[in-house]
Amino acid sequence: MKTLPSVPATDAVQPGVEGKATASAPLPNTGSLSRRMIGIAAAWIFVLLLSGGLALDRILTNTITTSFDDQLEYVLTAMISSAEIGPDGEVFFNRPLGDQRFLEPNSGLYWQISGAGHADFTSRSLWDRALKIETQHSDAQPHIYDSDQFSDHELRIIEQSIYLPGSKVRWRFMVAQSREEMDLQLRELRQTLGYSFALLALGLIIMAGLQTLYGLWPLRKVREAIQAMRTGRMDRVRDPMPIEVMPMVEELNALLEHNEKQAEEARRHAGNLAHALKTPLTVVMNSATARADDLADTVIREAAVMRRQVDHHLARARAVGRRGQALARANVWESAQAVERAVVRLYPHVRCDLDGSKSAEVAIERQDLEEMLGNLVENAGKYGGGSVFVTIDPKGAADPKLVDIWIEDDGTGIPERERERIFDRGARLDTGKPGTGLGLAIVRDVAEIYGGKVELDESEDLGGLLVRLRLPRAA
Repeated sequence: MKTLPSVPATDAVQPGVEGKATASAPLPNTGSLSRRMIGIAAAWIFVLLLSGGLALDRILTNTITTSFDDQLEYVLTAMISSAEIGPDGEVFFNRPLGDQRFLEPNSGLYWQISGAGHADFTSRSLWDRALKIETQHSDAQPHIYDSDQFSDHELRIIEQSIYLPGSKVRWRFMVAQSREEMDLQLRELRQTLGYSFALLALGLIIMAGLQTLYGLWPLRKVREAIQAMRTGRMDRVRDPMPIEVMPMVEELNALLEHNEKQAEEARRHAGNLAHALKTPLTVVMNSATARADDLADTVIREAAVMRRQVDHHLARARAVGRRGQALARANVWESAQAVERAVVRLYPHVRCDLDGSKSAEVAIERQDLEEMLGNLVENAGKYGGGSVFVTIDPKGAADPKLVDIWIEDDGTGIPERERERIFDRGARLDTGKPGTGLGLAIVRDVAEIYGGKVELDESEDLGGLLVRLRLPRAA
């Protein structure tokens, strides 16, 4: 006796070829998340500190320069307030200026008073030098500018042109001071700012790195938990996680639970199928061993039983496999029309009418929906009196999350005491007509796999059987 051929796995690959390559091939990645976060933080810190440093440098530079200029203007004001015109028309000070540096040669602080037709009146600190007078302009208000007329140091000069009482000459008062002291202060300030901001940037980048490592640490815990699950030490991620990571952990645990449920269903289906095929195979084996006279009839009868069992479990397996497709949806009216055309061709004497919503959609693969409707409508046409009425989403449906589909016929119906038993595999009330007795069992199993249900009742309009098929509505 030949053994049953095994069903080939469509997704299988040759061992050691494609499967091995797929398992060892590294997944593509978009780079390190930690480096990306630290890089963004470092760039932002650099931009902020650079902008802040430049702004602070400008403010402090202006402050130091203004303070320096204010001192020069103070000396200029003191010069003007102390200046008088002598009997010969020469300018002199009625009181000496207080800064001792004006008396020290080349001290870096100088003053000079110049007038047309008169010798320059200068401080002793200028010694044998004189401040250059720019004849292009004459300022009634204090005018401050930089000058490089001395080769040993750069000067900061403030000047103002005025008429002194008793003189018709326009006198130009000038005060100059070496920029060396101010430039030294600015260099020290900028060095201090540079060191401080560099140290601050380094500290902020280190802090950003530590914050990134600490913030992403829960993801490492999730990875370790997944590794522990892969090696069999854990079955779920049970460690407490931050609020932001918990949704991912919950989805992961839900996926694991879903896969375990599918695996358990597959094992149960395989066990049920093996158990269902065991008895027919034993009967065939015993008949063949005993060389029974009715061996051919026995083989045909038991093969039909095995075919019914295989069809039933294949239908369940297909439904379980397609249940995980979250985007599955089917229009009930279109599927009902397709079933109606098939049933009418199979039973020409049957009249099938459709009514109800044409837009109702269910979260089920169309093939599974048409298999359920096909079994129910075919049973109604086969065992009814010739009239079948299908109503989609009738008024007064109990649950808005479910789509109600009513299939009514004008047959003799099913007694209430038999309505539960009729869902058993192979159960048939009318053995005079061909059939496997698996139609309602398949409908119930597939509906329950998708989260729906099926109920039997008496049709008020046609007087026969009313089947209520309730399936989840597509979002």
